[in-house]
Amino acid sequence: MRYRNLGTSGLEVSVLGLGTNAFGGRADKNTSIRVLHHAVDKGITFIDTANVYTGTKSEEIIGEAFEGRRHEVLLATKVGIKLGEGPNSRGSSRQHILKELESSLRRLRTDYIDLYQIHVFDPKTSLDETLRTLDDLVTSGKVRYVGASNYAAWQMMKSLAISESQRLIKYVSVQPGYSLADRGVERELIPFCVDQGIGIIPYFPLAGGILTGKYSGGSVPSGSQLDMNPNFARRVNSARVELGEQVAKIAAEIGTSATALSLAWLLHQPAVSTVIAGATRESQIDENLKAVNLELSEDVLRSLDDVSKDFIYSPPF
Repeated sequence: MRYRNLGTSGLEVSVLGLGTNAFGGRADKNTSIRVLHHAVDKGITFIDTANVYTGTKSEEIIGEAFEGRRHEVLLATKVGIKLGEGPNSRGSSRQHILKELESSLRRLRTDYIDLYQIHVFDPKTSLDETLRTLDDLVTSGKVRYVGASNYAAWQMMKSLAISESQRLIKYVSVQPGYSLADRGVERELIPFCVDQGIGIIPYFPLAGGILTGKYSGGSVPSGSQLDMNPNFARRVNSARVELGEQVAKIAAEIGTSATALSLAWLLHQPAVSTVIAGATRESQIDENLKAVNLELSEDVLRSLDDVSKDFIYSPPF
């Protein structure tokens, strides 16, 4: 395994992380625990979850899996998306953050979170309030580092400016959707992150499996996102399926898989610290790991850029 600093922070993360939004859903508890243990045994230290994943089951499973092994992993979770009823059941207010942090700590069976992330930008709460609350959590020792998810470049820049002017903790990372099929972040967010030293943590790196080539020819493999989640159909269009086929062709030419190639491409992009790849089987972990040491030539990178350049300006995945 290779490790990189998360942005300009001193925290080193495995370049391949594990996404857990299927745990307690498409993957049952026992399967999820096996996958978690296998990932860590292979050198993956960065485990990403959120309080809303599978109705809190993801955090609960992770807590059970790493009881007694907490020191081996970096736990990243999120707060902000609606969880429950009532006017304070969402967002990044002090009220909601403090309540949900305690719940996440309980489910994860730990007394601290390595990376606590605001899941989505909250236009109803001032960033001053959010950042002051996060600063208090870091000071208390319940949180080590803070990051954002799904923030635009201007939202990140405004956050950093407030933190700088008020001497509050700063976001060290941002988590956007980013893949060969979803390159819109290259227009503004990535240049911003390079300039400001913010670590990028891409999610949906395989576009829900489209970039593995599994949907070629209109096929719908059993257990796939498209098979298990009817709402996923709106993301599977002809342009993306064709891209998956082209990526698979390039991968075959260099003797690797479309999965490994797609993940390796992200690891070659500026400011990317760790790539969140989900898995519901141990074999998927092993396949994803092939990307870690896959060096891509300039010719291969150029070919991938050519077949995916239209997705810089297409709607987000």
